[in-house]
Parts: sequence; C-alpha cells; structure tokens
Amino acid sequence: MKNFLILFTRFLPPYKRYVVANILCNLLSTIFSLFSFGTIIPILQILFGMEGENHSYIAWAWTDSFKEIFNALKNNIFYIIEQYIQHHGASTTLLMLGVFLVVMTLMKTGLMFLAGYYMTPIQYGVLRDLRRRLYDKIVVLPIGFFSEERKGDIMARMTGDVQEIGNSIMSSLDIIFKNPVMVIIYLAVMLSISWQLTLFVLVLLPIGGLIIGRVGKSLKKRSMRGQVETGELLSQIEETLGGLRIVKAFNAEEKVRARFSEINERVRRTFNRMNRKYILAHPVSEFLGTAIIVIVMWYGGTLIINQTSSITAPSFIYYLIIFYSIINPVKDISKATYTIQKGLASLDRVDAILKAENPITDKKDAVSVHGFKREIEFRAVSFAYQPDVWVLRDINLRIEKGKMVALVGQSGSGKSTMVDLLPRFYDVQQGEILIDGKNVKDIKVHDLRAQMGNVNQEAILFNDSFYNNITFGVEHATMDEVIAAAKIANAHNFIVASENGYETNIGDRGGKLSGGQRQRISIARAILKNPPILILDEATSALDTESEKLVQEAIDNLMQNRTSIVVAHRLSTIKKADLICVMHEGRIVERGRHDELIALNGYYKRLCDMQSF
Repeated sequence: MKNFLILFTRFLPPYKRYVVANILCNLLSTIFSLFSFGTIIPILQILFGMEGENHSYIAWAWTDSFKEIFNALKNNIFYIIEQYIQHHGASTTLLMLGVFLVVMTLMKTGLMFLAGYYMTPIQYGVLRDLRRRLYDKIVVLPIGFFSEERKGDIMARMTGDVQEIGNSIMSSLDIIFKNPVMVIIYLAVMLSISWQLTLFVLVLLPIGGLIIGRVGKSLKKRSMRGQVETGELLSQIEETLGGLRIVKAFNAEEKVRARFSEINERVRRTFNRMNRKYILAHPVSEFLGTAIIVIVMWYGGTLIINQTSSITAPSFIYYLIIFYSIINPVKDISKATYTIQKGLASLDRVDAILKAENPITDKKDAVSVHGFKREIEFRAVSFAYQPDVWVLRDINLRIEKGKMVALVGQSGSGKSTMVDLLPRFYDVQQGEILIDGKNVKDIKVHDLRAQMGNVNQEAILFNDSFYNNITFGVEHATMDEVIAAAKIANAHNFIVASENGYETNIGDRGGKLSGGQRQRISIARAILKNPPILILDEATSALDTESEKLVQEAIDNLMQNRTSIVVAHRLSTIKKADLICVMHEGRIVERGRHDELIALNGYYKRLCDMQSF
C-alpha cells in the first residue's frame, strides 16, 4: 500500500477534482448495480411462483440502526411489489420490473462511462507532466551526465518507462478508490443477506489472493530488466542510423545485424517471461473465482435445503450474483498489483534522471553580468573527468579583451576541455576561472553563457528551417538581421538559392547541406547572437580546401572586435593570433606569437614542420 500511495501523492495532486469525480461516479455506479441486481429477486418470485409470506408495511426512522433500516426498506419494497401485483396483475408488474432493471442498468453504465471520462484527463495529463519533467531535467543536466548514459536508453525511459508509470498510476487509483469501495459495499450487502455465508467467503478469498500474489512476486525485477534491454535496443538502432555510412564503408552489415539480433532476442525472451506471468493472473483468478463460487453455492444450498438459514432461494441467487460481481474487483486488484510492480520498476529508472543532482547551478548570491570589459583568466586550473585522472594540470592563462588566443597541440592534450570549462559545461576541481575578476561559479549561468558564442568542429543544427536555425536562442530577431548575419557568414547565396529560401528545411542535423554550408549556418547563428566572447573549436578542420576558405573568411568576419579563443588543428589558420598556447598532456608547454614560437624551435616548430610535410 505504501508504494501505491507514493505513486498517488507524487503524480495526482494536480488532478484532485478529476479524482473526486471519478470516485463519486464509481461509488454511484456500484450502488445502482445493487439495485439492478436486486430486481432479480421479485422477477424470480413472479416467474417461478416462489412467493413467500405476505409483507406488511414497516415504519422506520433515521435514528434506527443500519440493519433495521435495511430490513425495513427491503420489506417495504416487497410490500409495494405485492400491492402492485394485486392491483395490476403479475404480467404488468413483470414489465415494470423490467423497465426498472433497464433504468438502473442505464444509470450504472452511464456512471461507469463518466468514471472513465474523468479518468482520461488524469491518465494523459500525468503522462504529459512526467514527459515534461523528464525533458526539463534532461535540458538542465550537465553534459557530463550524458557521457555515462546511452541516448537510446534515455529515449526508452521517456517512452516505454513513462507509459508503464502512467498505467501503474491508473491501477493505483483503481486499487485505492474504485475496487475496494465496490468490495466493501458488496460485502456489506452480503453480510446483511447472510452472515454465515459471508464469513465462509471471507475465509476462502484470502486463500485465493495468496495464490494469485505468488504469481507476480518477481514481476518488478523482470520488468526492470525488460526496460533496460529495451534501452539497449534503441541505443543500437540510434547508433546504426548515426553511423550507417561507416557500416556500409567497412562492410560491417553482418556485424551490426548480429549485434542487433542478439539484443533483440534477449528482449524477446525477457518480455516473454514477464508477459506470461502477467497473463497468468487472469486465468488463475478466473479458475479460483469459479471454484470458490461452486464451494459457496454448495454451502449455501446446503443451508437452504437443511433449512438452517433464514436466506430464501431468490435471496441466495441474488447473493450469488453479488458474490460473482465481487470477484471482478478482486481480480482487478490482483492485476493492478502486477501493473503497479512494473510501474515501480520503471519509476526507479525514471528517477535516476529526475533525482540526478545538477552540480552546475547558480549560487544563492550569484551575480548578474552584462557585457565583457577587461579579461579572462585561468588561474591554476586543474580538471579531471574521473577521479585522479587529470586532463588539465595547473593551467595559468590571461586573455585580454579583443585578443585572439589559439590553443594547439596533439589530440587529447586538453584543448577542447579548456574551452568547455569557460561556459561551465563542467566545473573545475582545482583553481578558478575569472571573467573581469569574477569567478565564473559566482556568475549566473544564463548570464555567463549569454556572453559567449560557440562554433564547433561538428556544426550542431536542428531539423528545421534556415531561419529558425540561425535565430536559435535569439529572441525577436528580424529578417533583416538574419539576412545580414547570413551575408557576413557567406551563407546568404546558397540559402536564397534553395527551394523556399530562409524557410527551407535543412533536414536532420542539416543532412541536406554540405559540411561547409552547415558550418556557415553555425557561424551565422553566432554572428546573430553577437557575443563579446567567441569560442571556435576546430571549426574548419573537417572541411575541404574550398569550403575552408569560405568558412575561414566568415570566421574572420565573425572575430572582428571580439575576444576569441580558437582551438586549432590546422596551424595555418592561427598565424595571426595574438597568443598561441601549445598544449601537451594537459599543460601549456609553450606560449607566444607564431614567429616567436618558430624561433624557439620547440614543440610548436615540430607541429608546423609535420603539417608542412
């Protein structure tokens, strides 16, 4: 019950009015079902001549006990029916009872519809809220969190796991409010009809429930494994789609096909076992319900035959109908328990994201900054992605406003990590990074990143139009401003030559464009943002010579009057830099202008010689 309440209290408070309406409709539907079932008794008495003694009207008051009121109402109903038979005949009475049965059934089914009607906004509202919370958390979590997670698994949590949680919440609503209410009302009526039979039933039902409960004992564990393996499957699909060119180039179709088949088969086996247990719940409960009904029928029939109970044959048939009706809610409770176990397993996986701590947050006393005035300083900065595995060691660097600083060195020397630390994609473990004398950790993250523009080696674009990609993250940009930025980035000509101009869709990750075109759109986006600090992370290293020339010209336009930090692989692009820092194994081993470093005849000179060769 604690687990059910966890689901209820976490996700349902915004939908309290729908929950109340659903409960009320279910309660009224149960009451009307009792009236419709109760019509069976006088119908049987009329059809089979099972009339008992004549009834006389009994007066009652609200101050009487529940049992006295119930017996009085029951007696008076039979009195009214007997009077109606005497005045209008059995046939007319039978017709009126049939009409009453239809009306009660209409009310019962209408209220069942309303209960479902009010349940629908709860179900899909919870799914919407959960997806939104997940997406919001994914957006704010640091980049480092996702280096440990597979994208396909994240997608599985946002789809399959969220759906399982939604199903379990609906089941928890039934198991807390709907089915127990029905069971309690039915049991109360059964007790009023025959307490001996009902006590006998109450002994049998827990035995059946214990047997059913054992079937789903391991369902949560299997459900967890199934969702994890589904995540692996989606990750494999995502990796294959992203690397299809390499797969075909290296004739690796059989390799990826075999890997996918292995994961796919594991998913099949896991869900086979899980669903077989889930499906087993219905036939087991159906069999046990039928067996219990037979036992109750034998026991009740024996009481009537031996005349050891006050219950009459029509009342016993009514009792059996109510008892049969109580089995479905009990079965639903057992099935809901299985569904909730599956949902709790999915909730554990979703909570791994929702409850993940975000270390990149604003301090309570974080300051706002607007504009960049003097300098950027790396002061004794050391950084490690994993404990004691240092990627940067004791970095000291001062970058004055308006200067261009280039970072060069071998792959893995820490160049990209340095520029990732500046906008706080990661936080340093030792030392500090200062902008105009303020530690970046003391500046609001939004304001800090507003001062910077990024152009990366791989142009990160979205499946949208040219216009929306260029204006991404920039509010209220006019078309004239977008066109001006595109012209500076040497992108205007190929944009207007496209089918719909600036409204042309560029495809998934800009797949309809060449590498140089993608990079120029990325530069146009940075130009439109107009940041005082510019970060270029090997922006031309993946381009051919002709594209590089156009992109380099766009970059030169972009860097005018800006403070620029350039991660360079091609050394020819940074000869004009005000300062070149040569990095090796996480340290700055040389620094100076191009000519000065050449004259040193050190590490930088060797890099230039290798590229010249």
